Amino acid sequence: MKKIAVVGTGYVGLVTGTCFAETGNQVICVDIDRQKVERMRNGEVPIYEPHLDVLFERNIKANRLSFTTNLEEGIKDAEIIFLALPTPPGEDGSADLRYILGVADDLGKLLKDYKVIVDKSTVPVGTAAKVQAAIAKNAQVDFDVVSNPEFLREGFAVDDFMKPDRVVLGTSSERAERIMEQLYKPFVRQGNPILFMDEKSAELTKYAANAFLATKITFMNEIANFCEIVGADVDKVRIGIGSDERIGKRFLFPGIGYGGSCFPKDVQALVNSGSENKFSFEILKAVIEVNESQKTVLFPKIENFFRGDLKGKKIALWGLAFKPDTDDIREAPALYMIEALTKAGAHITGYDPEAMENVQKVIGDQISYTDNEYDALKDADALLICTEWGVFRNPDFDRMKLLMKDSVIFDGRNLFEISEMNKKGFYYSSIGRSIVSK
Repeated sequence: MKKIAVVGTGYVGLVTGTCFAETGNQVICVDIDRQKVERMRNGEVPIYEPHLDVLFERNIKANRLSFTTNLEEGIKDAEIIFLALPTPPGEDGSADLRYILGVADDLGKLLKDYKVIVDKSTVPVGTAAKVQAAIAKNAQVDFDVVSNPEFLREGFAVDDFMKPDRVVLGTSSERAERIMEQLYKPFVRQGNPILFMDEKSAELTKYAANAFLATKITFMNEIANFCEIVGADVDKVRIGIGSDERIGKRFLFPGIGYGGSCFPKDVQALVNSGSENKFSFEILKAVIEVNESQKTVLFPKIENFFRGDLKGKKIALWGLAFKPDTDDIREAPALYMIEALTKAGAHITGYDPEAMENVQKVIGDQISYTDNEYDALKDADALLICTEWGVFRNPDFDRMKLLMKDSVIFDGRNLFEISEMNKKGFYYSSIGRSIVSK
């Protein structure tokens, strides 16, 4: 059993703290937001993530998981301190380290005995050295700084943490290495590796992984766009290349671009980090450019269908989160489509199983919201699908026809088979595939 402090209770921090508590550790989470801390003390999970609520409630009841707003109280008995603080992009796209370095500066004044300080946030190469220096300015005791990037997928974060493909740990300290190895051993009992490396390599590993996956998605989106021009079927192309074990099947599904809290921020931060070191990531610059245009790739198709006049048209929108099984709307393609459509005069009625409250906080009543996917379809001139929630995959097409003014679907996630849509009597336009006419 380890005593652990987790500073920051955002998406990464809360999952980290809860999952460590689930394996028998004593965890205290620190956050400056008093209202949020009080809600968590009362058993309320402030984010939506499948299965997190069960672990959260269980470990609070078992007194293994607690919360405080007091940093000194939180770290007093901890052997390991995780920094899971936000690193938002600055105006130039660089990762803003003010929160991490601010806490590091405070830690130096508070440390009374040896502790391992762990960078869990996604940070640029060289951050561990900056954290080390910030703490050392005031510290009177020994400590070590470890880089331990997270590889959590929203919607699968609990499973990813409890059964990781690998654990990456960057440290030059044998003492810290032993402590971190003991901490993570229960999570890799099936033989997945704990990879030790230097701090800079660990920091770059996270950025490189996300940048590669974003590149893979974007490449497939470009192939899909080309398929439409030459008359190829992107589904067949995807299966054809995904069968090559050197390429693999994952992250090859075309759509209307990637979003979320990781890929956009991390790709841009890596490009910026390159610039700071007089290196130009030309591939990643292209990835960013292509992804931006991909988010609204369906807009001209919708505009052409309505012959350039969207004023007064009612568009039903299914899916507001950037991906299913999350309420995260950061860089969600749906928001970009909403902006383009409303600017053209369309009226939008949206539905999402989890993200509507977050969207309303951002754009207010620019669109209407409904309690279920079918209510959004009433008198709609067309349906736009932006997120591949499971509930959208097998709808009642007959009911949809009765509710909609016109049987028209623009599908940004290729939820339905072309052969099946040919039988349904809908106009159906998707990504990288032939259009089905009524």
